[in-house]
Amino acid sequence: MQAINFIASDKLEAYVEKKVSKVEKLFDQLSMAEVFLKVVKPESVANKEASIKMAAPNVEFFASKTANSFEQAIDECVEALERQILKQKNKK
Repeated sequence: MQAINFIASDKLEAYVEKKVSKVEKLFDQLSMAEVFLKVVKPESVANKEASIKMAAPNVEFFASKTANSFEQAIDECVEALERQILKQKNKK
């Protein structure tokens, strides 16, 4: 996990780890997960951006969301990744 333009708390890191591990259980072939958290415009309300990239053999999943809190942005990314993974699984 990389925090850009701020220092992530232990609580936030644990939250991210928990959510990402939930997604990893859906697709056992995932080989890597990268999480980027970034504060975009400090003066605006919805200024917390989360991006998650996951890779498996021959396929890559990516989601990026901006919200009022990192937790909300992570939740929205996880939902998007779950949809992408389920769509990929149904193709087989």
